Amino acid sequence: MTTRFRQLLTATTALTFALILLGVYTGAIGAGLTCGARWPLCDGWMGLFPANWASFVEWFHRLVAMITGFAILGSTVAAWRGDYASRIKYATAVATVVLPVQILLGANTILNFGALAQVLHHAAALTILVAMVAATAWSFDAPATSAGAESPADSGAETDATPSSD
Repeated sequence: MTTRFRQLLTATTALTFALILLGVYTGAIGAGLTCGARWPLCDGWMGLFPANWASFVEWFHRLVAMITGFAILGSTVAAWRGDYASRIKYATAVATVVLPVQILLGANTILNFGALAQVLHHAAALTILVAMVAATAWSFDAPATSAGAESPADSGAETDATPSSD
């Protein structure tokens, strides 16, 4: 398990958690409602720039969500391209599969504001977070290697668990 891959998973998980906290704040102040019927553009100049604090929070939430989404996709690609445990690959895949559902549920919280929309949106967010936490935790099960170094098992070297032929 490379240190860089662990760092990517850890950063993605932390970013996902921060996004959830930002989303709770965004919902608590009703920032998504500033968009109203103009969603996805919201208010402000040409619908592209925030006109007030609430619309700034909504736009910032969207920016962090986009960055987090790309980090999740990058983690999944790295997991599947690397020689990592299947459970890490499938955990990141779950996060990636739920991601577009989460995006649609986020839009739904604005277009059909209500308790059910909020619960579904947060349930999908927590599913992604749990998948990323699992992948990150599992990445720490394996010994760390540097990016180009081989583990003793890969190099054919004997370990303490194998008897010598002497």
